[in-house]
Amino acid sequence: MKLKENLQSAIIKQAYAYLEKEPEKNLPKLLDLVEKLDAAGTYQSQLAQVRQVLTQPNNNWYQLVQSLWTDIDAGVRQKLFENFIINANFLWAPRRQEAEKLYGCNIPWTILMDPTSACNLHCTGCWAAKYGNLMNMDLTTLDSIIFQAKELGIHMFIYSGGEPLMRKADIITLCERHNDCVFLAFTNGTMIDEQFVEAMLRVKNFVPAISVEGFAGHTDSRRGKGTFQRIYAAMQLLKQNKLPFGVSCCYTSQNVASIGSEEYFDWIIQMGAKFCWIFTYMPVGNGAPTDLMASAEQREFMYHQVRKFRETKPLFTMDFWNDAEYVGGCIAGGRNYLHINANGDIEPCAFIHYSDSNINDKTLIEAFQSPLFMAYRKGQPFNENMLRPCPLLDNPGRLTDIVEKSGAHSTDMQMPEDVRQLSDKCREKAELWQPTANRLWNCHACGGFCQKDQK
Repeated sequence: MKLKENLQSAIIKQAYAYLEKEPEKNLPKLLDLVEKLDAAGTYQSQLAQVRQVLTQPNNNWYQLVQSLWTDIDAGVRQKLFENFIINANFLWAPRRQEAEKLYGCNIPWTILMDPTSACNLHCTGCWAAKYGNLMNMDLTTLDSIIFQAKELGIHMFIYSGGEPLMRKADIITLCERHNDCVFLAFTNGTMIDEQFVEAMLRVKNFVPAISVEGFAGHTDSRRGKGTFQRIYAAMQLLKQNKLPFGVSCCYTSQNVASIGSEEYFDWIIQMGAKFCWIFTYMPVGNGAPTDLMASAEQREFMYHQVRKFRETKPLFTMDFWNDAEYVGGCIAGGRNYLHINANGDIEPCAFIHYSDSNINDKTLIEAFQSPLFMAYRKGQPFNENMLRPCPLLDNPGRLTDIVEKSGAHSTDMQMPEDVRQLSDKCREKAELWQPTANRLWNCHACGGFCQKDQK
């Protein structure tokens, strides 16, 4: 199998070198090659969509693809193509599938992990804000996680925290040690400086997703005065150095109109971002304010806005909740990803702080086979309506059952949160969202004809 993987990688790399000479002309030929090598048809639908985009020069997706050649450093572009397109997706997918069959458990596409709980900001509603520098995973542990994951075919890793760039040196070291992987970090952006940009240009396999809550007023109100200006400077620095980056936006009851506006999306694109990940606020942690949770009307607003802009803006945008239909429901519990906090606790999701395994005591495979993760696997999808994917926010009682039956415990070090209390905080929003979600899902199923009939 190893020989076959190396041969396929060499063929695609050679084809990519050919592509670089005339990308607009040769990209369809590269797709032909990838399609032939994808004997199992794993990426058939995705390849068909890309092929369709490339036949429409005025298409926003075509413009986004072409911008990768005008806006991104050539060396970085090549390294990310090799690590993200080939390794994280195409080449190693069969190994993940084989491991899933062998071990009878979920094998994720990516692992989200926290190098530290420390952060230089104290954002409203953020569970990490209260931990300070209480938890850290040392370099050896982080390195071990990556080595174990690569044996299973995982080559995509995401850092969160805390603020992961509090551990800049270790993050760059891991990029160097594992130059066949791609690393992304959810960062507040305030620690991105010229020295770190130089390191990014050297390793070529690190991409930041900068957290921003809208324009200056909303961002500073949640993240602290002056934060927006520092983020602005970081984005300018990345763009000037032709480094790829994206944004991570959390919409709340207070900023949803701003985040969902065309003005905001245009600003993101103007700043040079190539992707946008959208989340909704979750009241995780004792004392987390519930009034920041979005209403059903606000969540529906984001549903429509993201879909509209995805058809018109040269920006790859995904909504962590409202786009679950594209990934078959909840992706947590190792189905597509999982979370390892800075204490080593292996959690099913960044928003689900319960665990029955720790990386210091178990291997990744042992954790994937644990009662908590197997309960997730058995329960997914948690709802046939893919607009209600989450066992916490959308399906009251599902997370409670999973946690209690698996014997998982709260991983909050200071004030452990009872899962029933957490679920109760989300119950009202779930019940209010249900009729809206059902209406949208039924409309989606009929192709929108129900709306056309009403006009």
